[in-house]
Amino acid sequence: MSDKVTGQTERSIEELYGRDPERADAVIFGRRGVLQGAGLAAMGAAVGGAIPFSAQMPIGFIPAAMAQAPAAPAAPSAPAAAAAPAGPRILEFPGKANGLLLLQERPLVAETPEHMLDDQTTPFDKFFVRNNGQVPDPVANPDAWRFRIDGEVNTTLELTVGELKSRYASAVTRGFYQMECGGNGRSQFQPPARGNQWGNGAIGVAQWTGVPLRVLLQAAGVKPSAIYTGQYGADPHLSGDATRVSISRGMPMSKAMVDTTIVAFEMNGQPIPHIHGGPVRLITPGWAGSLSTKWLTRIWIRDRVHDGDGMMGTNYRVPILPMIPGGRHDDANFKIMESMFLRSIISSHQNGTRLAAGTRELAIRGAAWAGDLTVREVHTSIDFGQTWQRAEVGAPRNQHDWQRWTQTIRFPSNGYFEVWVRGTDQNGVMQPHVAANWNPQGYGANSLHRVAMLIG
Repeated sequence: MSDKVTGQTERSIEELYGRDPERADAVIFGRRGVLQGAGLAAMGAAVGGAIPFSAQMPIGFIPAAMAQAPAAPAAPSAPAAAAAPAGPRILEFPGKANGLLLLQERPLVAETPEHMLDDQTTPFDKFFVRNNGQVPDPVANPDAWRFRIDGEVNTTLELTVGELKSRYASAVTRGFYQMECGGNGRSQFQPPARGNQWGNGAIGVAQWTGVPLRVLLQAAGVKPSAIYTGQYGADPHLSGDATRVSISRGMPMSKAMVDTTIVAFEMNGQPIPHIHGGPVRLITPGWAGSLSTKWLTRIWIRDRVHDGDGMMGTNYRVPILPMIPGGRHDDANFKIMESMFLRSIISSHQNGTRLAAGTRELAIRGAAWAGDLTVREVHTSIDFGQTWQRAEVGAPRNQHDWQRWTQTIRFPSNGYFEVWVRGTDQNGVMQPHVAANWNPQGYGANSLHRVAMLIG
């Protein structure tokens, strides 16, 4: 493909956009910003078929079919800093399903692709993995694991997991709770932000069993001076330095005292798997997963906002006023993240789905969630957002569950289509078309999900 002005030639539209997106727009869309002629032919060739709604395609638009490279097998022996292969690597880990994307080896981080999140309750083998330090050694007797609650309390409370289950048996509760990494969606930001480049798959909803943290805090006797928690786990620092902490997050007492914040010892009716923080961890649903401390050892009740590793600077903090993408930040303009962001996904079909020629109707489904809030509506579009159709949205099983949605979509012809999904929360706030409120650590990117489909 050649640019008549510069004379530069690329082998494909993908290479054209990869080298110079601004020039690609000029070549493909032309001066009028309309996809036609040679540009339309090139785009159609790149996506594998005619584009029925090409007239509605926004200028500069890169089709979803070109946005993801095919996955490549993981290379366990390769260092984390090695050059990445052509596509995402696949996690190879005992008990985990084939298909999770390996984002980082040290610490171990793996994402669940959206199409593998089609279960109403996420099974262990499909649950994403996020660590901040090394994984501690398993213990021979999980019930003997100890943790304590101290600080601004009348009496330090120290318990084993066995004592937690027996002494507070009458308070044990179960719930289907969101567990979502604070950086979910980070790869949507331009320019790229720091950290693991998550898609939408740093999320899972398991049934967690445990004792409300509120019950334990009441047993310890919280002093009036208590305003925040500081939490610690047993995961060693990546450096191996025993004096350093991998991460230590905290939350306001108001969040610590709600019934859905629990000290958990079971996941989907079984002891929590070691890789997911067993034998005991916090579950703080609806907020960043880093608050759901794995391998729990201590909850420090404080008379001030916690200042542990993961609480300062731009860590788990978002801008109050928008900043220039890629620019310098001012710490005074940042606030601590609390409730997670509205998000919706298509889970019934993966990007690049091929359908038989003549397909005119297709049943699709997915999930939507909004941190502490509920989802009021979900809409889909097949014409690049020109028109939207309302989906049927189910109720959550309990607070902080995700909501499953279903819809039948209708295609006018064969060709290349993109199914877009967009959620709206209980306050009427809608997902944006592109990631907004850029920040250095890449929190809050929640643009609508797109799935490419080719019919015929």
